[in-house]
Amino acid sequence: MDYYGILEVDKNVSEEELKKAYRKLAMKWHPDKNPTNKKEAEIRFKQISEAYEVLSDPQKREVYDMYGEGGLKGGMPTRDEGMAGMASFFRTGDGPQPFRFNPRNANNIFAEVFGNSNPFGGMGMGRGFGCGGRGMRGGSWVSRSFGGMFGNDMFREGRPMNEAPRRKAPPIQNTLLCSLEELYKGSTRKMKISREIAHASGRVFPVEEILNIEIQPGWKKGTKITFPEKGNEQPNIIAADLVFIIDEKPHSIFTRVGNDLVVTQKISPTEAEALPGYTIQLTTLDGRGLNIAINNATDPDYEEVVTGEGMPISKDPSKKGNLRIKFNIEIPDVVGA
Repeated sequence: MDYYGILEVDKNVSEEELKKAYRKLAMKWHPDKNPTNKKEAEIRFKQISEAYEVLSDPQKREVYDMYGEGGLKGGMPTRDEGMAGMASFFRTGDGPQPFRFNPRNANNIFAEVFGNSNPFGGMGMGRGFGCGGRGMRGGSWVSRSFGGMFGNDMFREGRPMNEAPRRKAPPIQNTLLCSLEELYKGSTRKMKISREIAHASGRVFPVEEILNIEIQPGWKKGTKITFPEKGNEQPNIIAADLVFIIDEKPHSIFTRVGNDLVVTQKISPTEAEALPGYTIQLTTLDGRGLNIAINNATDPDYEEVVTGEGMPISKDPSKKGNLRIKFNIEIPDVVGA
């Protein structure tokens, strides 16, 4: 994350300016001030708190400036001299120790900065708050207001702030091409996405995320997997949902028909003479070998059906469709007398 961008400050920001920026943005994006957009506000509030925690601490800030978020959270610099500098920066009596930063609770940081004063004073917060920003009776307003992480709604008895209506961007659809083996056994795809998060000021900053797509056994072409609000953000627009639509790669042996697997087996005139009792060998999508005795393939419309060797049924993967074997019998030319 770009901590400076999140707090909307430059790299030469002073301690006083940093705290001022944090107070402004923490007030703006506090979840209890955004009751109609609480999910996004919680994310922003945590990012703002994490950025302030790092940049307000001289040691953390120096590590971040030198090595970025990866170095701060335990990643190692790529250059040898960078690694040496990292080790010497955080040292104990037993020698260099790896430094790993874990962000603190956002509410604790908020409480430390604002203390016992009510930052929402004079804003129509309802009963329980005094006028003009006085604290609550029987304890600080912070401890009363935050029973858990954003657990209480400070606006439930008061008047919410007027906000311009926000529309949601249309879904972004992507095709996810899967092999028949993946759809038979199930698999996990990891997709790295880069997107932009927008500040209310109109500024945007980039974030990267890894999405885990759990492909379930038996899924079919057209199945949709939706990740809510994972598209790019724009001012006054809710991020689009990111939708992946399953498609099937052609298979060299099997064709899928619903929950069944169909295979066409060629039989030469010599093999046809061995009927009945001819045996064919197939390898299943999960790697097992099947030996199937064919007793009657002289009828062009005949299908050999192997029960339970088709595709898993997505609603109950313990059940499967059938394997259907069709035959293409090569008939030799008959020379007339």
